[in-house]
Amino acid sequence: MGNDLKSAFLDELTIRCGKVSKFSGSRSLYKVEGSNIRLYVRYSKTHSGGRTWYGLREIDLQQLEGYPSLLCFLWDGQTEPLIVPYSEYEDVFQSTTPADDGQYKVQIILENDGTELYIARAGRFNVEGYFGWDQLETLVDSSTLNQIPDLSHSQIQTLLGSIGMTKNYDVWIPPDDRTRLDWALARQFACREFFPYGFGDVESILHEIDVIWIQRGSNELRAFFEVEHSTPVYSGLLRFNDIHLVAPNLRSRFSVVANAERRSLFVRQINRPTFRMSGLSELCTFLEYDDVFNWHQRIARRDINV
Repeated sequence: MGNDLKSAFLDELTIRCGKVSKFSGSRSLYKVEGSNIRLYVRYSKTHSGGRTWYGLREIDLQQLEGYPSLLCFLWDGQTEPLIVPYSEYEDVFQSTTPADDGQYKVQIILENDGTELYIARAGRFNVEGYFGWDQLETLVDSSTLNQIPDLSHSQIQTLLGSIGMTKNYDVWIPPDDRTRLDWALARQFACREFFPYGFGDVESILHEIDVIWIQRGSNELRAFFEVEHSTPVYSGLLRFNDIHLVAPNLRSRFSVVANAERRSLFVRQINRPTFRMSGLSELCTFLEYDDVFNWHQRIARRDINV
């Protein structure tokens, strides 16, 4: 199955980009002939809990440095390839060390609320915006590089709220923020008027979280998003940590949302001993602004085509 899926991916790649050749000494490294684009193609079976497992060799990743390179993750039952720009995560890999076998241990975690890339000893990163061939086409056609606008704090709240509504959640955004939502970016939606009760010491903190997805028809909090546009990443992590310590049984995802320049800062902060000891480091995801935009665009296109 793995070889068939990989062959189908490479065939489609050839149709889209032209001839593709494999690097000598590697089973997974490829380049597009006539360009400097490099791809690292990895396959995994899908295991229990919707998880796939990959080993990324350090010597292979070194071949990607300094080039327009993509990490291509394939698994059984996949409808679109997951194609992640390596440059976005190069600093993350370099901030940690591979296992004794020379491989970085990586998982793709498949959840209804968003797909995550887990890098052992580094953290979790939302990669929902990287499905499909857009990343490759961006490299092939540089004219698309500037399509994603500079986004403000309120615009990110708008997009996250729209994604939540499309996924059939109720959405909580602090009342004072609602007048600043940007309806030029997304179809207008109504926020939940009353926040669920029963969260004791952290109820006031929950009221101020930038975006919360709530299971429709219940009081179950499913996902928290803190948009750290200019505020310190550490402050958002402290709020999440308080919530996690007071209500550890919440079946929720925590996401720090910020621009790409703050990804390495997130890695340093989330791996502080206090967040490792509490378990937040295993629950909290970094979600980058461009990924939010791409995620919303993908869901909006799907919604139009239904």
